[in-house]
Amino acid sequence: QVQLMESGGGSVQAGGSLRLSCTAPGNTFSRYCMGWFRQAPGKERDQVARILHDGSTAYADSVMGRFTISKDNTKNTLYLQMNSLKPEDSAMYFCAADLSSCYWGPGAWSYWGQGAQVTVSS
Repeated sequence: QVQLMESGGGSVQAGGSLRLSCTAPGNTFSRYCMGWFRQAPGKERDQVARILHDGSTAYADSVMGRFTISKDNTKNTLYLQMNSLKPEDSAMYFCAADLSSCYWGPGAWSYWGQGAQVTVSS
């Protein structure tokens, strides 16, 4: 069982920036591929970014060029740098991890954090 914990959420005006962090205890952090997801009230949980074991990344079209996912294995921490935030980015953001599948979409991930709220005002 992998326990993930997000931090760094908050409220910001449109055009601002936030950085989310996701930490996990233990010495196996480097073995996981990881992703960020978001879910707004009444909507489905969507993936916004993914980072694989080799460091390659992928992004949803809606955040491409504005969000950056990164992973520091020495600190057991996953990051999501969010720039040029828009009101439509407001949602609960979740990090997730998996050892093998790592497919795009919420169904492929074994471990989830509790979420961090991001609110962007216009």
